[in-house]
Amino acid sequence: MRPESLFPLFAPVTSLAGVGPRIAALIERVAGARVANLLWHLPTGLIDRRYTPLIAEARAGAVATLTVTVDRHLVPRNRRQPYKVLCFDETGSIALVFFHARSEYLLRILPVGETRIVSGTIEYFGREVQMTHPDHVGTAGESQKLAAVESVYALTAGLSLRVLGKVIGEAVARAPDLPEWIEPHTLARAGWKTWREALIEAHAPEDEAALDPLAPARLRLAYDELLANQLALALVRAHTRRVPGRRIDGDGRLRARVREALSFPLTRSQEATQAEIAADQKSEHRMLRLLQGDVGSGKTVVALLAMLNAVETGAQAALMAPTEILARQHLATITPLAEAAGIETVLLTGREKGRNRERVLAKLASGDAALAIGTHALFQDDVAFRDLAVAVVDEQHRFGVHQRLHLAQKGGGADLLVMTATPIPRTLMLTAYGDIDVSRLTEKPAGRRPVETRAMPIQRLDAVVSAISRALADGAKVYWVCPLVEESEALDVAAAQERYQHLEQLFGARVGLVHGRMKAAEKDAVMAAFADGPVDVLVATTVIEVGIDVVSATIMVVEHAERFGLAQLHQLRGRVGRADKPSSCLLLYAPPLTQAARARLNILRETEDGFRIAEEDLRLRGAGELLGTRQSGVPEFTMADLAVHADILSIARDDARMIVESDAGLEGPRGRSLRVLLYLFERDAAVRFLRSG
Repeated sequence: MRPESLFPLFAPVTSLAGVGPRIAALIERVAGARVANLLWHLPTGLIDRRYTPLIAEARAGAVATLTVTVDRHLVPRNRRQPYKVLCFDETGSIALVFFHARSEYLLRILPVGETRIVSGTIEYFGREVQMTHPDHVGTAGESQKLAAVESVYALTAGLSLRVLGKVIGEAVARAPDLPEWIEPHTLARAGWKTWREALIEAHAPEDEAALDPLAPARLRLAYDELLANQLALALVRAHTRRVPGRRIDGDGRLRARVREALSFPLTRSQEATQAEIAADQKSEHRMLRLLQGDVGSGKTVVALLAMLNAVETGAQAALMAPTEILARQHLATITPLAEAAGIETVLLTGREKGRNRERVLAKLASGDAALAIGTHALFQDDVAFRDLAVAVVDEQHRFGVHQRLHLAQKGGGADLLVMTATPIPRTLMLTAYGDIDVSRLTEKPAGRRPVETRAMPIQRLDAVVSAISRALADGAKVYWVCPLVEESEALDVAAAQERYQHLEQLFGARVGLVHGRMKAAEKDAVMAAFADGPVDVLVATTVIEVGIDVVSATIMVVEHAERFGLAQLHQLRGRVGRADKPSSCLLLYAPPLTQAARARLNILRETEDGFRIAEEDLRLRGAGELLGTRQSGVPEFTMADLAVHADILSIARDDARMIVESDAGLEGPRGRSLRVLLYLFERDAAVRFLRSG
């Protein structure tokens, strides 16, 4: 149960004064639906109202707080003209300007002859000093209420800074004093205050330095968030390790046949990774390992060898992919190798229906099928394996933690191997995959050639089309990637459908189109025609980013490359250069480029090292967008910034590991405080693992 001390923070925002349904909907859009969400919505800037000049001394463009006497109101003849209130002090006069004003309201707050405190931005219109729509108007007695420094928060249309600031102030006032979960020596060494003190300080910055993510108050809150994340992962890992594993140590006969059937030797990193996985399988604990490798680095072969190790012992293995296209591609790669080893492979996706599905399910239940390849259909309730010993999950970031564990549970503690072609920086690895051991494939198989990468302005489109025409005459196959399915007025980008029509006029039936809104059967038909049929130019959205393997494709054109993330561009480039033919990647961009977009394109031209590219992408774009879109497997942080807080992430990870080793049930004094931390950051599932033993 969530501790009672946290109840006020998990109440809806409507429990705060002045927050009705309309304001609540706006707050939910910008921060979240609960009071706690407002605590994590930290200021993005500040307005310093400590500048209090006389009117004659007020600088243009500065935010000033003035003490003035109201002289007279100039009411406009029609509502399209501004309403002016003329005021003065001993040095000069100022016009307070209001548009679409209500005169009765202004007469009430700015009565003639009275002294008022006004605060806002100073402007000069000719020789007249003006302040348009003052941020604050109050009496001399109310000047104490006027914050000397006002926090600025991210807003949404219809939500004013004054309203949100007041609501956040009330939310912060609700924050209780909580028991300390950080060790005293860590607090002292870092010079951090208590959680509540840090929260109050972070929401009341005194200067620009207080807005820095490395400012003490913000650093403390970021550490709390990262510690909750790392502790939750450590508890999941400990729970997973408690499930008894099985010792898998085959005799090697099937793996030897597959190695003979391969047309190339394994790379050094494939051999090393395969040895790491075999050692995991031999141990008494369940394997939980992530296999990272660029497109074309040979992950599937390594996974197949791990699966065959289990099959050699009489057990079964399964490989799950996020899409049907990718599942069928794995089937095409694995089937001839499995046949060389003399074992049967079956496919199970959402498309298998009726008798065919029943036949596949029967083979899995009886054990006649040693290898299964499929989509999430593999972990539906009616799918039963006779003896599942190894589960492989491809493109893990498209599945949540629970989905990957679900498939492994089909085997009662089956070993789990997770694969991804998206290189993941170490900091992101710790937050998304902290419960997993990691292996990396760092080489490309023999015979692969580097891809020549060039960036050019989109105005050179005709020259690109001419170059493609010449390449097609030499037998090339070409990908042409666009960022949208259909024309959007909001974004000045070429739509895939529009580009398809343009290229079809030039090259006729040799042009095909695939995008995410097509049915799976339609996509598969076009892909098959591109792989070994009459289609030589494939116009596509990013559905081709992951997994589609057409060895004969040698040219990749990415239109509006400035709109893609680095990792995404790297994945797209990996679709070509998969054989020994020279390959090229053309990045078309719309000038002028932003500094970040230029940096992305330059890095891509400099290197094909996916891990360096991933680190640069994290630095340039932040973790939230790293994988092109926000993915279910990656936690979103509100106060921690992985590009900035890598050092404290490592400290949090070590701390979490020591906590679980010394007090796995979180029963001691610090353990009980840490339970509060897990609930505070909504890591309730980790607490349930404690109770379930």
